[in-house]
Amino acid sequence: MVKQRVSYFYDTDVGHFYYGPGHPMKPHRLKLAHHLILSTGLYRKLDVYRPHLASPAEMTRFHNDDYVQFLSRVTPETVRPFLQQMTQFNVGECTDCPVYDGLFEFQQIASGASIDGAVKLNHGATDIAINWSGGLHHAKKSEASGFCYINDIVLAILELLKYHARVLYIDIDIHHGDGVEEAFYTTDRVMTCSFHKHGVTDDGRRAAYFPGTGAGDDVGHGAGKGYAVNFPLKDGMDDASYERVFKPVVSKIMEVYRPEAVVLRCGAGSLAGDRLGRFNLSIKGHGELVKFVRGFDLPTLVLGGGGYTIRNVARCWAYETSVILDTPIGEDIPYNDYFEYYSPDFKLHLTPSPTMENMNDARELDQLKRQVLENLSALKGAPSLQIHDVPPDWNSRAVAPEPDPEASGAAAAEAEDGVIKREHPAEFTPAEGASPMDTTR
Repeated sequence: MVKQRVSYFYDTDVGHFYYGPGHPMKPHRLKLAHHLILSTGLYRKLDVYRPHLASPAEMTRFHNDDYVQFLSRVTPETVRPFLQQMTQFNVGECTDCPVYDGLFEFQQIASGASIDGAVKLNHGATDIAINWSGGLHHAKKSEASGFCYINDIVLAILELLKYHARVLYIDIDIHHGDGVEEAFYTTDRVMTCSFHKHGVTDDGRRAAYFPGTGAGDDVGHGAGKGYAVNFPLKDGMDDASYERVFKPVVSKIMEVYRPEAVVLRCGAGSLAGDRLGRFNLSIKGHGELVKFVRGFDLPTLVLGGGGYTIRNVARCWAYETSVILDTPIGEDIPYNDYFEYYSPDFKLHLTPSPTMENMNDARELDQLKRQVLENLSALKGAPSLQIHDVPPDWNSRAVAPEPDPEASGAAAAEAEDGVIKREHPAEFTPAEGASPMDTTR
């Protein structure tokens, strides 16, 4: 395989944000993952960039202006004037999308990094772009949902569509990628493919598992009919069962749809032992899916997403960075500023639960797989696009984002083609005035 150029987008402030006590979404996991990437030496093979902050104008390429303006103005200290809008936009303490300090800046960082990655892919300046802070797939046009406020994925795909006739979105988190599917539900220029838990919860409430969408017969509408691919799964999904359906389906999509670019959302909520998850995947099994997609050698934007046992999220994304780089890393966690999070074994990989029952019957999986493959075979070839003028990039800095001079405690050791290679992993003291982190693991 040809060696691929990999760009990595990271902002030193991204791990300082805090949704509030008891909230399962913890941006602190991004700092843990970053320190593993540093302490394992993987950063030396990455082109590391600090992303620009996405502007409100960039966000309104998808989101409604009133919604973006609301997010940019509301703070924990100023909620009273916004009570009606908070209800309208599904934001506040009675929802899963609270108002917290720095809410809008966090959206700017995540969205800016995804847009930057898409622009670099558009210009052939990289082969794979990584933004572990991205992947906020539940956000709707005018509504926050599932811990997500601004849909960086949709914004990045819109950027990719300027240069690529067809974009494939693949989601391997445990929750359905409803916000992305909804955004492109009526077009054939984006195919969305989501593997996710679907059905009722197992806690006695018999409620639909969030977000409740993504049934197998949910295939798109109008010009987009057949271009939404959903593979609903049950509790206990393991490595072997996942590969059994994932590889044939993705291979068929590549054959029929012939995408020119891929967005791969690597949410870690599908790992064994996740606080909110119901699957039983190992980190190696999750990484095998990334390796498989990487093997098609297409311009690829790799994003994070869910995952709520933060030490396992960090393990997973550091390991998948090594998979993308085709650079093996050791089983022992190297010492770093967050070493204690990985006790008691201090190992990279986790062991799936031997007692968790896989509720996915092999015959049912095969039957659903056959139906999905038949639907894909019925598509009339890859959609084409008439020649058109390419719109300008939203932010010219995104073509060559600003190298991050703070990604190590020491000065950059080497500057080459606008890329700074990091020399030392000892970095990051909390920003002045940053909120203390909830260290729930």
